[in-house]
Amino acid sequence: MTITKSETPDETEIHLLIDDWAKALRNKDADGIVSHYAAHSVMFVMAPPLQYTSNNSPGKNGIEEWFATWDGPIGYEIRDVKITASEDVAFSHSLNRMSGTKTDGEKVDMWLRETFCFRRLGGQWKITHQHESVPFYMDGSYKAAVDLKP
Repeated sequence: MTITKSETPDETEIHLLIDDWAKALRNKDADGIVSHYAAHSVMFVMAPPLQYTSNNSPGKNGIEEWFATWDGPIGYEIRDVKITASEDVAFSHSLNRMSGTKTDGEKVDMWLRETFCFRRLGGQWKITHQHESVPFYMDGSYKAAVDLKP
């Protein structure tokens, strides 16, 4: 991601947080990922269930289990990120590309939509909500449209 001169200091700080989160994902660093979430965050990610909260969060162990399903590095590109920040609340949205090879040989190369909500807690921005999605085909098949590209 490219930080622009027109970003506010808070937007730049959030931009750097998102970059660090993505770097941790690429490096399969579960601690690095978990460190960016607030204690009571809500996640709507692509893997079931419909939502994760602090009660059923996959946490570090769940993330490490997911990392173990990848053979080699995980590619993760973030594009068209937009950040809006006020004093203590902010959000971002972007189009993200995940790529790599799973341990069963399946090749992954898909674009997804990502929205993060942030709160400033104890002087630091933390992710309080994450929403990932892909569109699905409305032809009655309800298949995820993982073949779309921006």
